[in-house]
Amino acid sequence: MSLQQTIRDQVKEAMRAREEVRLSVLRGLLAGFTNELVATKRPPTEELKDDEVIAVIRRQVKQRKDSIEQFTKGGRPELAESEKAEMAILETYLPQMMSREDVMKVAVAKKAELGVTDKSGAGKFMGALMKEFKGQTDGDTVKSVVDELLTN
Repeated sequence: MSLQQTIRDQVKEAMRAREEVRLSVLRGLLAGFTNELVATKRPPTEELKDDEVIAVIRRQVKQRKDSIEQFTKGGRPELAESEKAEMAILETYLPQMMSREDVMKVAVAKKAELGVTDKSGAGKFMGALMKEFKGQTDGDTVKSVVDELLTN
């Protein structure tokens, strides 16, 4: 069963269990899937591939992170908490992310392979790492590892 179909089934479960927050998040995801299909000029009745579904979920997680940051800065902790709860639900559908230590190991090897020695090669280095990880970790982790390796 595809990830999109699993999420559709879980909407029904959330309805039966009367889980308001989870239901709202899952419905928002389904709307995001439809938007993705329309944006790629495909019929809304079609189904996304699992990697496309994960990309939509990642986008929504990123939106939640941005909202949490804004609400925290704006002195609205209750709204930030609600966004954190929604983000936790979304993250259950994402594959396990690589740890910072694993990213560091791969980055050290890639740095030697590319021969990057200073900040001038940071863009090429970062691009190569992001291509290598392809959704297994987030860009912030990779950027902090790259910065750390190029300042030492």
